Amino acid sequence: MKKIKIYYIEDEQSLGRIVSDTLENLGYTVTWVSDGANVISGLENYTPDICILDIMLPNVDGFSLCRTIRGMSPNLPVIFLTAKTDTASLVMGFESGGTDYIKKPFSIEELVARIKNQLDLGKTRRDNNIDTGTLMIGSFSFDQLRYELQSPTGTIKLSNRDMQLLKMLCANRNKVTARKDLLITIWGDDSYFNSRNLDVYIRKLRHYFSVDKSIEIITLKGNGYLFLVPEQNS
Repeated sequence: MKKIKIYYIEDEQSLGRIVSDTLENLGYTVTWVSDGANVISGLENYTPDICILDIMLPNVDGFSLCRTIRGMSPNLPVIFLTAKTDTASLVMGFESGGTDYIKKPFSIEELVARIKNQLDLGKTRRDNNIDTGTLMIGSFSFDQLRYELQSPTGTIKLSNRDMQLLKMLCANRNKVTARKDLLITIWGDDSYFNSRNLDVYIRKLRHYFSVDKSIEIITLKGNGYLFLVPEQNS
């Protein structure tokens, strides 16, 4: 069985050694990089299955680094490690391309659970072939390979979280998508904090589609969302 390859970016030597050794003992192949300046060159010759990125790196903007990683590997899951818990910082992390986060200090058990969750989500997307192709949404064109939404007024670059949310809504267009399903699938749990994050991303998508009045994202309190798209463009 193929070993899962993890690209681990952490500058704290003691923590980096403990985490990388423990993951190796659990059967993963871990490439640990302690200097953020070497991350991009390392990716040029290495194809990991998942990336674990410490956002608080010395002399390197972790968010910019994450955006660069996302540009090189659009479908690579990126779990970012952070000591910051304010909404603005975490939203910025997701906007930069992170697909999940874990707060320091953390347990190895939680980290492994989140790794498995991200890999399972990736497998589901590949099995259902929903990471490729272009979808028409009313007067919009949703390019899943380029992470772009072509609107009547221009091109909108999508974050990874935008992509995940929009793909789930598209899969249930003109049907109800349960709020809990969105939270569990995209964020991994339905905590209050993640619920507030979902509200932020729903508002963003509504803003993107606001130029086409035939497209609506209707909130059904206590249930979820109804993504209304003209049937003739489905």
